[in-house]
Amino acid sequence: MKLAISGKGGSGKTTLAAALVLLMARRGRKVLAVDADPDANLAAALGIPTKEQEKIVPISRQATLIEERTGAKVRQYGQIFKLNPEVSDIADHFAYHQHGVALIVLGAIERGGGGCACPENVLMRALVTDLVLYKDDALVMDMEAGVEHLGRATVSGMDRMIIVIEPGQRAVDSTRRTLRLAHDIGLQDIRLVANKVTGLEDERFLQDAFPGKSFLGVIPYREELRRADRDGCSVLDDLPADLLRCFEDILKDLETS
Repeated sequence: MKLAISGKGGSGKTTLAAALVLLMARRGRKVLAVDADPDANLAAALGIPTKEQEKIVPISRQATLIEERTGAKVRQYGQIFKLNPEVSDIADHFAYHQHGVALIVLGAIERGGGGCACPENVLMRALVTDLVLYKDDALVMDMEAGVEHLGRATVSGMDRMIIVIEPGQRAVDSTRRTLRLAHDIGLQDIRLVANKVTGLEDERFLQDAFPGKSFLGVIPYREELRRADRDGCSVLDDLPADLLRCFEDILKDLETS
């Protein structure tokens, strides 16, 4: 199963991504977690200690690796470099392993006028394509609000995209933009997850905003998740049974639908 998880900043997409990754790992599945959000927080949500997080160098900042694979210097323009660099071994050599999960942090994709075709971007896009299309592991990609890391070449390898949305107009507007972008690149199987829901009024607000759209699950606003973030714990640490069941039910629906 290969999932792309998107949502406005602060919507809880990283919480959901970490929960699904950890649940799959608990069930003995080989799981690859890809942090494709420039504001990378997936390591923290997986419960990786702060000192260990500092050891994780995003792929976009691995200058030696980029130069070796593309044949060009980073941050220098007007160079000739490989457009199809070898990337098939990167997950094996550069992933950080925790709780049965292999984590890769991509880092920021630089944007330039008309799109940056720099060596860093070429390597990362080739890597994403390899992870999505050619790796057999279960994969969960924690994305920014949009589809920046996906293209027409990789869409065919994704089982579905999940957009996490909280009850608020800005989140609704962001989700609508993401839906349009996903449709433009041919991504059809998109599910919504409502998060930080305080009651039926919040649920109705989101359902009315997206009539006819299937909500994969509803995650209530709970203090336990806020504390896990504050204390640097994994999102699943010491969750009460009813809240854990919310995440388990989402995974179950994904596996059976």
